[in-house]
Amino acid sequence: MNLPTSEPLPSDEDKNLPPARRRRKQRMILPDETSERAEYVDEIAQRLIPPAEFFLFSGLAGLVLAAALLLDSPALYVLAALISPFMAPVVGLSLAVMLGSVRYFLRSLGAFAIGSLLVFVLGALAGALAGMLPELKIMQAVFHTHFSWPDFLVLTLGAGMTAYLSVRLAQSKPLVTSAALAYELYLPLGAAGFGLTSGMPNLWPDGLIVFAVYLAWTALIGVAVLLVLGLRPTNFFGYSLGSTILLLCIVAVIALSGITTALDTQVAMPLSSPTPTPTITLTPTLTDTPVPPTPSFTPTHTLVPTATTTLTVSPVPTLALAVINAKEQGGANIHSKPEFNAPVVRILGNGWPVEVYPDAVNSEGVIWRKIRISDGTEGWIWETLILTATPKPGW
Repeated sequence: MNLPTSEPLPSDEDKNLPPARRRRKQRMILPDETSERAEYVDEIAQRLIPPAEFFLFSGLAGLVLAAALLLDSPALYVLAALISPFMAPVVGLSLAVMLGSVRYFLRSLGAFAIGSLLVFVLGALAGALAGMLPELKIMQAVFHTHFSWPDFLVLTLGAGMTAYLSVRLAQSKPLVTSAALAYELYLPLGAAGFGLTSGMPNLWPDGLIVFAVYLAWTALIGVAVLLVLGLRPTNFFGYSLGSTILLLCIVAVIALSGITTALDTQVAMPLSSPTPTPTITLTPTLTDTPVPPTPSFTPTHTLVPTATTTLTVSPVPTLALAVINAKEQGGANIHSKPEFNAPVVRILGNGWPVEVYPDAVNSEGVIWRKIRISDGTEGWIWETLILTATPKPGW
């Protein structure tokens, strides 16, 4: 009877191992022998060296992202992530930490830096072009330059699955999970470049900070996955760099959870508000003034109108204090008119203090409120996107 060739026969060495160790060895993805392990890790490292197409498709993704920024199109943002290349250098950073190879780490970092620079520059060119195009609506870009827990979850799953499949798969590339990495890394970077040259608020340097934190977190997740697969840092470089990445990610998580708290506490802070001031206006009135009689056959009295000044007070409406509070988004558009298609005069992030006029307009099924910000800019916003602030007692 012939045995199936797909199942290897246990060697004599395996028979001498304790049962628990034998089962652990059979479950390991990486070979256990030192020579086999070194050969297998070298094969993985070679697969993670980015080819020339990595830079080509990074440039194409940057072009689509530039169009998405100018057109404010969510579909183009997704397309930019889908045509992005396989994020091999990002996984290579984690592998370099485990191998303790400074040369391989710098090689992976340099390749990824070039691809990222292409995306940033193309975003900056789109920002320069935006200054020549009137009435641009930039809303989607703001969402990609702020920390959010859903994006953090997508990044974590994408980084973990990409690192795992890069080791597990022999020939094919995990392009689907890599697209999740490109979405979370390239999009905030391109938006940061757009904000740098266009002058749009809440984009620069916010997007660059998000990109740096997400990249550090991706490297840390990759290190954790490789640890589970059986790799360990081989020298001091691997341990020290891994510890540095871990500290950066801890700081990022603390900042991520603290930003929301800081914005929420601003609701009760006293803000400056206008008070009614009297205005003086001149209005002419008619009064009867007797004129001395003049010699004539019939004495008469003539009424002559004269102008006198009176003081009148015109009341100024009291503005309510509020802050931007878009729960499902990172901010809100301020329109010049209470209409969806009206030009956007400003984009304000969550927690931004505003003053609300008593005017309210029901347009297109939405209640619009007129607001004013500290620099005097006025506009219209949905009533559901603002939260009235209540001053603390004693202010």
